[in-house]
Amino acid sequence: MKSKASAPGKVILFGEHFVVYGVKAILCAINKRIQVTAEDIDENKITIKSNIGSLSEKPNKNISEIKSPLKPFYHLADKMLKEQNEIKGLKITVDSEIPLGVGLGSSSACCVAGAAAISRLFGEKSQKEILELAIESEKTIFQNTSGADCTVCTFGGIMEYDKKNGFQKLEYEPNFHLVIANSRIEHSTESVVSKVKQFKEENIKKFSNLCEEETKLIKDVLIILKENNMKELGKKIIQNQEYLETIGISNEKLRHMIKVGEKFSLGSKITGAGGGGCIFSLVDESNLVNILEEFENNNYECFSVKIDFKGLDTF
Repeated sequence: MKSKASAPGKVILFGEHFVVYGVKAILCAINKRIQVTAEDIDENKITIKSNIGSLSEKPNKNISEIKSPLKPFYHLADKMLKEQNEIKGLKITVDSEIPLGVGLGSSSACCVAGAAAISRLFGEKSQKEILELAIESEKTIFQNTSGADCTVCTFGGIMEYDKKNGFQKLEYEPNFHLVIANSRIEHSTESVVSKVKQFKEENIKKFSNLCEEETKLIKDVLIILKENNMKELGKKIIQNQEYLETIGISNEKLRHMIKVGEKFSLGSKITGAGGGGCIFSLVDESNLVNILEEFENNNYECFSVKIDFKGLDTF
């Protein structure tokens, strides 16, 4: 038997870093996907193949013994085999359209698609149950995950999130393109978060004011998204980038990318942890080709995306 599932990646539109201190974040799923294929095999082994390598281990190993970025898949497969008392193996294949390790939700999309494809070999589960499995598996690599990325990868669309109230999907469906450009700078989310914490402790009043400003900005953004007002959304993107500059998560390369993006966009900003990773630029059909050419002329890897409203798909 064979089962397939795919899940979208994501970008953080607004609120990165400030979300740690109680401010809302706005995330959206993007139409770049990860597909996972799971199938039964007779051999008592869990085999995983992907573009970042492969893993082949017998079931019943302690997850701490699995030294591989593919261990969320091993955890899911082993869990399902144990629950069903199955003495067999699973072969899992991962195909990705999402660049890895740059803040676009590749690991979360893997966990969501993996949870759906693997569990479906043993029976149907609700989206909520699949999400719980995905978050559990993501914790094998990111112990302190909030679950925000897995949630938006499961349900698609645009979502607001805060630590107190959790997740709420926005019902409206604005229509815009984002062009994502990759700095190719490796970064550690943990070290950037630590840097922001240090900024907060050294600039208590200033940081408190920034949190208030970001809260107000996001309230405005929620209205702007409902109205599908791209011009105003672009202004808020530029404003949010100024706050991210202030807390010190930018660098010369990211600033240059934003400058390139602003030549033909309505607004550009860092998405995710910063220090590296990606930026995005808000564009419409009229300037999409121009901005892609501009990034390419400056030797930046880039691609355009739209919001993915479908979320998890099984087939």
